[in-house]
Amino acid sequence: MKDRTPSAPGRLTPFRRLLGFARPYRGRLAAGILAGLFSAGTFFGLLSFLPDAFTAFEQVGKPTAPPPATSPGEPPARAGEPGRQADAPLPEPDGMPAAFRTAERLAARFDIPLRHADSTLTWQALFLGLLGLPIVAVLRIASSFINQYCMRWVGSCVVRDLRNKLFDSLQRQSLKFFGQCDIGQLISRCVNDAASVEHVISVTVADAVRAPFEILAAVLVAVIYAVRNDLGGMLLVVGVLLPLCIVPVIVLGTHVKRWTRRSLERVSDLVSRMHENFTGIRVIKAFHTETTESARFHQMNQHYFQSVLRALRAELLMSPLMEMVITVLACGFVIACFIYKIKLEQITVIGVAVFAAYRPMKQLAKIGASLQRGSAAMERIFVLLDTDTALPEAAVPVRKAAFDDRIVFDRVRFRFAPDGPDVIREASFELRRGMLLALVGETGSGKTTLANLLARFYDPVEGAITMDGVPLRDLATADLRRMIGVVTQETILFNDTVASNIAYGSPDATPAAVEAAARMANAHEFIVAHPEGYQRNVGDKGFVLSGGEKQRVALARAILRNPPILILDEATSALDTVTERLVQEAIAKVMQNRTTLAIAHRLSTVRRADQILVIDGGRIVERGTHDELYAQGGRYRRLCDMQMSE
Repeated sequence: MKDRTPSAPGRLTPFRRLLGFARPYRGRLAAGILAGLFSAGTFFGLLSFLPDAFTAFEQVGKPTAPPPATSPGEPPARAGEPGRQADAPLPEPDGMPAAFRTAERLAARFDIPLRHADSTLTWQALFLGLLGLPIVAVLRIASSFINQYCMRWVGSCVVRDLRNKLFDSLQRQSLKFFGQCDIGQLISRCVNDAASVEHVISVTVADAVRAPFEILAAVLVAVIYAVRNDLGGMLLVVGVLLPLCIVPVIVLGTHVKRWTRRSLERVSDLVSRMHENFTGIRVIKAFHTETTESARFHQMNQHYFQSVLRALRAELLMSPLMEMVITVLACGFVIACFIYKIKLEQITVIGVAVFAAYRPMKQLAKIGASLQRGSAAMERIFVLLDTDTALPEAAVPVRKAAFDDRIVFDRVRFRFAPDGPDVIREASFELRRGMLLALVGETGSGKTTLANLLARFYDPVEGAITMDGVPLRDLATADLRRMIGVVTQETILFNDTVASNIAYGSPDATPAAVEAAARMANAHEFIVAHPEGYQRNVGDKGFVLSGGEKQRVALARAILRNPPILILDEATSALDTVTERLVQEAIAKVMQNRTTLAIAHRLSTVRRADQILVIDGGRIVERGTHDELYAQGGRYRRLCDMQMSE
């Protein structure tokens, strides 16, 4: 299902819609964002510490002020030594930052000298200054861990909910929707596209919280230092060149999104191809086309590879182009330093701040590419979520617990596409309680479609279908389906045990009830003949069972629900004579006191029908019992004669 439908004007952007899925986890999301901001704040604190640190550490071992006056012959007093006046103020070191003077006063309370009597700084000052670095590093690591963990937790929860909602939405779609869609495409959107969205929330958003603030912290440190030291010209150079770093992200981001969308479509094609191959492996091996299938897959995989490379080239160009811009920025910085004759220590402080912004600026390129990939995946998912082909439920549905009288088809017409041909044309008949009604006709005549209309898998485009006088449209769908048991044309079993397949749709069924249904369907004997019995796994679509065994398990499943209405869609069309007899015996038991709609190519299954409808091109061309129709010598007789001559 390749849907490239653009979002309608005024529709919420994919990221704003995704935010709605994160709302239930806003507490953990807020904690992750705050932790990211705190991590960026520690980055700012670390950088803002640098100017004062460079100023202070330059004075280690150097006199920062004239030594205090002493009497002749008296050695200079050391801080904290006896004889020093307790209330004597500490001399202010020349050129020392205010933060150092505050730290010196605090250290004096614990008799920790930060300078000698000659005002040279001690190594204790260096130690205390460096002690702050690991503390800030620990805080930064802890906040970064909380940020990453919370964001990944939220991302996993959001994608879990998104997959659940997507699957729930698909369950509500009509059969017409699945008839028009590629199953592999649907699987890919639920798995691969959702994984791309999870990466955006878990990793990209976490980085997107920190990186801009880390860049801002570095810029603020450089700006504050430049303003204090009258370096306005340098600010002008940085202010002009810094925004250019975002240009590669903006320009190349659109290419990344376009080719990511294309690669997601191609990987959906791969999943679809594998789904068809694995489900049709018997046909492939029977026709010995393994080499052909491999060649087709290799070609499709090559197309996917090429689209991935195109997206990858655009993504990988972002970082080098950003580095080039940063290099130009560095050159401009050096030129500005030369023009304004900036001192080495000033260059060091601003240079460290600019260099600290390098990593988060490179992260912006990755963030931009990841956001574009996630946006392409989200658009594909939301297109699917916005699709609604489910049959409408009545505003106030009629609740009905039992089938009492009859089902009436009144001039029913149906077509699959609005502009397509009619598949059912003016079909009118009654299905009374306890009646066996058989539909007979060639393949494609409309028999199965009539059965699907009865189960309300589709709604007619004209006419009406009523049950006990109530239109099926007005009945609660759950009540209607509860009254109908279906053995489909293609016997579908799930990759589970025999017991679970029989109890499908009847979760409260006891083992005794499951066994009773299997006995009525003539399935008990072959089930217990296997060592695992009812706990035997039937494999994908009942792979380990024969056609007759699968149909009897499916029949037991319908029996267990004990529905008043039974639809047997081609239930005996692929069985050998012995197996057909077993199934016919089971059907005869099941049809007692039930209303049955039977569809078959083998006319032996409908000889006992109360009424037979012969369908041709969507029209009912003949109706009556077997003897009546055979005596008429029409289409029904020709079908009988053709089968008897085989």
